[in-house]
Amino acid sequence: MWYVASFALLFAGLTCINVIFAYQGKHIDPHFWTTVKFQLLLLPLIFAANLCIGYGVKLGLKATHQLGYVLITAKCIEVLISVGVGYWFMKEMPTCKTWVGLLVIALGVILVKQK
Repeated sequence: MWYVASFALLFAGLTCINVIFAYQGKHIDPHFWTTVKFQLLLLPLIFAANLCIGYGVKLGLKATHQLGYVLITAKCIEVLISVGVGYWFMKEMPTCKTWVGLLVIALGVILVKQK
């Protein structure tokens, strides 16, 4: 149960953060005050995303008792989200190298989890 809750919270928080920054990169004028205004307007959403990530790590740690494993898994989730957000906002199609890299990361997570 803790695994599912941790994964869901990490996924929600990391997705929110990545979508915010992808949207900012594509649609918000890069001038300083425009960016400040955008960030201030989205501060409650960024705060909620950070809470999700924090509790996701906390619950993952409660489930696995290995902080390294939880953080590596969070990075794997973030890489997958980044590939999806890159396609969604920039229409960047993942190449074979991307999938091989993701496979290497997944194998690394499996190796880390083994005793």
